[in-house]
Order: sequence, then structure tokens, then C-alpha cells
Amino acid sequence: MKLKISLQKDKKHSDIVTCVGWASSDELYSVSDDHQILRWDFNSGETHQVVQLPQETYATDIHWVPSGGKKRELFVLACTDGRFLFISRLGRVEKSVEAHKGAVLGAQWSYDTTALLTYGEDGAAKIWSRAGMLRTIIAQSTGPMYAACWSPDSDAIAYTSGRSLVLKPLQPAVKPTQWKAHDGLILCLDWSSANSLLVSGGEDRKYKVWDSYGRGLYSSYLHDSPISSVKWAPDGDLFAVGSFNTLRLCDRTGWSHSLEKPASGTVFKLAWTQDGTQFSGACGNGQVIFAQVVDRHLEWDSLEACVNHDNTVDVRDVTTDAREHLEFSERIIKTSLGWGHLIVTTSTQAYIYNSRNWTTPVTLDMRGSVGLIQQSERHFLLTDSASGVQLVSYEGRVVSSIKSPGVQSSMLSQQTTSLSRDTVVIRDHRDDKRVHAFDALTGKELGEGKPLVHKTEVVGVALSQCGPPTERLLALLDKNNDLYITTVRGPLANTTQALGTMVSSVAWNNGSNILVGMCDTKFIAWYHPGVVYTDKELLPQTLLIKQGSEFSKSPQVVGFVGNQCTLRRSDGALIRTSLSPLPGLLHQHTSARRWEAATKLCRFVKDPALWACLAAMATDARDLGTAQTAYAAINEVDKVQFLSRIKELSSREQRNTELALFCHQPTQAEAAYLTAGLVYRAIDLNLSLFNWERALEIAVKHKTHVDTVLAFREVYLKEIGCSETLQHFQQYSGKLSIDWDKIRAKISLEEGATN
Repeated sequence: MKLKISLQKDKKHSDIVTCVGWASSDELYSVSDDHQILRWDFNSGETHQVVQLPQETYATDIHWVPSGGKKRELFVLACTDGRFLFISRLGRVEKSVEAHKGAVLGAQWSYDTTALLTYGEDGAAKIWSRAGMLRTIIAQSTGPMYAACWSPDSDAIAYTSGRSLVLKPLQPAVKPTQWKAHDGLILCLDWSSANSLLVSGGEDRKYKVWDSYGRGLYSSYLHDSPISSVKWAPDGDLFAVGSFNTLRLCDRTGWSHSLEKPASGTVFKLAWTQDGTQFSGACGNGQVIFAQVVDRHLEWDSLEACVNHDNTVDVRDVTTDAREHLEFSERIIKTSLGWGHLIVTTSTQAYIYNSRNWTTPVTLDMRGSVGLIQQSERHFLLTDSASGVQLVSYEGRVVSSIKSPGVQSSMLSQQTTSLSRDTVVIRDHRDDKRVHAFDALTGKELGEGKPLVHKTEVVGVALSQCGPPTERLLALLDKNNDLYITTVRGPLANTTQALGTMVSSVAWNNGSNILVGMCDTKFIAWYHPGVVYTDKELLPQTLLIKQGSEFSKSPQVVGFVGNQCTLRRSDGALIRTSLSPLPGLLHQHTSARRWEAATKLCRFVKDPALWACLAAMATDARDLGTAQTAYAAINEVDKVQFLSRIKELSSREQRNTELALFCHQPTQAEAAYLTAGLVYRAIDLNLSLFNWERALEIAVKHKTHVDTVLAFREVYLKEIGCSETLQHFQQYSGKLSIDWDKIRAKISLEEGATN
């Protein structure tokens, strides 16, 4: 990935350019100390003066009101005389507001467009209504506040205080978070709405990446000059850094894609287009610099695609060396390669190419700026500013639209959105603990509209790609770097189980439900993550662990296709590691219920990990003979005996309930008992688990064995020397006489009827 730099031969401004802002992807406004506001029209290639500011007015910052459409109609201009101005796109000053004592150093609209943040030389950060009325002074620093910005949910701000960064929630009762971030004054700061990461730069000549809890993720080496500007791309995958005669394009993790040394002077401000294809900078030599992101590379299986220029894509199949050159009439905005299809979007159309036919793509009209593309086997997810979140088939047909209060298309990112052939999962942008699952074909939310609520903030989601919808698994990464797994459908939906700790990134295989991830300094492959729902004790035996010394420091999993897993090191280099094809082959046999072939494979390989996977898979599929064979191979004698006892049961309902208990699923066992009409068995199950209130609830509901529950509760309390404290038991205490002879007779009758 590189930057294509453009500078004007003839300067349009006669003095320092202090700030720039994009009204649309083809229209830029620049402000200079020559008191001019110029409009740059890239469709016509012309530059016009919009406003001639008064001689005493010098601007420091410009920010357009965020809008879902292609064009914005109003921008705010921060000035050195302590005012900010509301100016229309035609150049009319709509309002002037006295805001600060001293210069207003910056102004930024909130992401929900309901409020305006200003900060200045007086060290104050103030929040204003959209009409320009002061709401509150949110923060006060001892020195000038050189940078401040909104959080993605517009519920907090981040600002600089000398060498420190401060995160200040809008709620007055919540304490701010402050930490020393740089060894010199912090000059610039930005907070991404897509990935919730912050990037800062300062006089110590470094830029640094932080998470929203103040933890440092990356620190650059020393530059030649102070870092004067930083800015995130809209999708959160890239950010730009400006300094004296320096422009740098960086990955979200901090490492540099490209370094350019234009003769621009100091780059004071940076601004990205809405589509994220290019950005501009306000330069100290009076020029406006334009940088376009080119040479973007994509890989999938044997295919690789490269966006060499703003409107061309070169595709190559490495196995046959077949090459294709694709040209487009408009600038390319987004590209995605996966599952044998290439998707290219421009400002007006989306082109869907099949790898078997590069000549006649399927076209889809676009009405807004594309923000995110994710692909699955059958369809792909597409977000744009006009239509929101849509699922589109590779034939160009809109499958469904996803509409939910917790889903905002501009807030989606690759980390917080995941797609499979039948399910879409999106983290709630309002509450990071909530995760929504939707049916891909209908767009309706699963789980009766109730989202999964995790105990801590979720930072990443990933759906498995294989198997039927009832076996769809979701991997969750939270802010503590803990990895959890859950199902999104069926009786165990939204029941999370822990898989690992200190996990930084994960990815599912495209051909089988194998999960890989970086755990601390180790590379781990979970051959069968679903084992936690069948026999959690087998989980350690189903892992492949590789020491991470060969992957350098803090690598990230990029993709997992076939037997090859791709990782990116902290310096940006791509490396690959291979896995054995045998676990994937075992998954294919078991998904097709070829148990004999699966058993032969395990006997031939003699790998305990494969035997453990087969034991869990067979138990889950209720093939007890294969499960016994697999458990015997890994010396789990007690489990072999338990399965033998289950096989001898004559009733199917009893076998299912015993297997549910074997899998540590008492809720499912109870449901099976009640469905089969075995009420006493359900009561006895809860009594054995000391779930007293549930046992009494079942007895009262079915009007049987109430005295049995009370009798066993009385014996239990007497043995532990305690008095009754449960309200429901206190209500029935003394109302029923307890006769142990009658109770034993009823129990014997029930057991005799079910055996």
C-alpha cells in the first residue's frame, strides 16, 4: 500500500494553509492565513473563492456537519479571536459565537451531529448545541488545549493536557481517566469511530496508538520533527500522520505502510474523504497536499488482486499464472476478495466478479458512500450511507436489510461485524457489551429480539463458516483479551464458554469449524471449539500449540484459508504457518456422518487430539458406539462405562437426558424429562444439584411431589444445622404433613414406571 502525492504547480493560497475539510469525496474547502476560503472541485478541476474573511480573522480549524448523504451543507470555522462561525457551503456566515478567551484551537461536531465541541488557548473544552448555545464547560486544563475529540458513541471526549491525555465522560459523576502519553507537549489527537482506538502525536517526535482504556498499543520511533497532525480513515483500518515535509500512512496497529517526503513544509491539519480513498493536508508553504491510497493488495486462496491506480485492478491466479486487468470509469472506493468473488465499488456502482468469469461482472447501483464489505460463501454484507446494512447475493440481488436501533452503518468495522452463510453478528454501537445476531435471509434478529449481553465490553466477533445453522458458533474477544465461544441458535444460544485468555486475534477456517488465534506469545489452533458444550474436560487435548518466537512480537491473525494461516507481524510483514489437513478431513467425515471413515482416520494417524475431537463429535451426534471407541483410545475408562450404561437404557428420552447430563447441560436434561412427562425425574435432578427453588417450582406447577421436595429440604437443613431462609419454602412450611412411607412409595412407583 502506497501514497500517490499531488501538489499544485501554482499555489492557490498566498500564505500558510491552516485547515482543510471535505464537503464530499470530490469537493474540498481550504482555509489560509490569506483570509480566503477556497473550494476545490475535482469534477471540473477548478478552484473558486467561497469567502473572503475579514483581515482580523484567522482560522484554525474547519469541520463539516456529519451527514448521511454525499454532500454536507454547513461547516464550523474556529478562529483566533475566540469565536467560531457557522458558514454554509455557499459562503454565507449563518452565525458567529464568542466561545473562548484567546484563540479557538479546534472545533468538532459529535458523530450523532447533536453537539459541537470546541477547545482553545484558555485550556477549556466546551460543548455547544447545534444552534450554538453553550451547554457545558466539560473540561478545564491549566495550559492551552491543543487537541480534543469525541468518543465514537459521543458520550465522552478525549483531550490533551500538556504531556498527558485525558478521557472525560459527559456524565459528571464519572471520574476522568488520565495518563502520561508523551515526553513533550501533545499537539494532535484523533479517536476512531470504527475501532475505538486513539492516535496521538507530539513534540517528542513520536506518534502513539492507544485503546479507549489508556493502554499503549504502539509507539513509533523518533521522527525528524514534531508530529503536527494525525487523522483516522473513516473505516478505522488506516490513519495518516503529518510532520515537517513528511506524510506517513499507517496501519491501525501502528506500523507504517508508506512514508513520503513532499516539499510541503509542516502539515498542520489532515482530512480524509468520506470514502477513505484519499486525504488532504494543510501545508505551511501555502499549498494543499493530496494523497491517494494506491497499491492495495488482497489475497484469497490462489487469487491475488492489486489496486494499482485509482481506477484499475490487476488480478492474478498464482496456480495458473492467469492475469486479468480490470478498468473502471470512476475512482475505486472499496474492494473485497473472497470465496471466489471479487467485489469492486465506486461512487455509483458495485461490480461483482466471479473468478470463473472476469469479463461480465454483475453490477449493482449504489446510492451512498460504501463503508464496509464482508463476504461469506453465499452472499456479502454491504454498508453505505444511504441504504444502511444490506446483504447481497453474488447475483446482485438484495437478500435482506438489517435495521436495528443498535446497528448504525457508519459505526461498523471488520472487528465488530461478522457474516456467515446464514447469520450476521454485529456489536451494538451504543453498548459494547451487547451483541446482536440476525438471520441472513430475513434480516430479523434472533433470540426473540434479545441480544447477547457479555459481562465485559466486546472488541471483536467472528462467526464460524461451516455446518448447519443450528451449529453456528460465535467467537467473542473482550477488552480483557479473553476469548469466549457461544452458539447463536438452539437451546444453548447465548451461553458463553471460555476458550482462552490473553488472546489478541482469532480467525475461523473457511472449510471447517477450526479456530486459530494468537494467545500471549503462542499460536493456538482449536481443532474442535464446540467440545466445550459436549465435554469441556477434553478441551486441552484438542489444541495445537506453537511457540510464537518465529512470529516476532504481537502478530495478528489475518486469515485462515485451507491449511494456511496468514499472520501479520508488528512490523507489517506477512508470514504464514501451516496446519495439518487431517483435522479438517475429520470434520468433513463427521459432518457427513461417515463415522466408520472417521474412526479409520484416527486409527491410522494415532493422534490423541483427533481421538478427543472424534469423541466429542460422536457424543454430540448421539453415535455412542463411535464415542465409546474414541474415549477408549484416550483412556477415558469412566466415560466409556457411563456411555455403556446409557446404551442399555430402553427409553430414548432417558438416553437423551443422561447424555445431556454427561455433557454438563442440566437445563436441557430437565427439559427433556418434562417433555417426556417424567416429572419426578426432573424434580430429582434439581434436588441432586441442590437447586431447591426450581425443584419446588416444578412440583407445585405439576401438583405432585411437593411433600417430597419439602421432606428432602428439611433433612438437608437439619444436616447442616440451619433454619429455612427461602421464601417459597417458608410459605409451604407446616401446611403439608410429611409422611416418609408415602414419599418412598411414590418414589418407588415412579422409578418402577420409568425403568
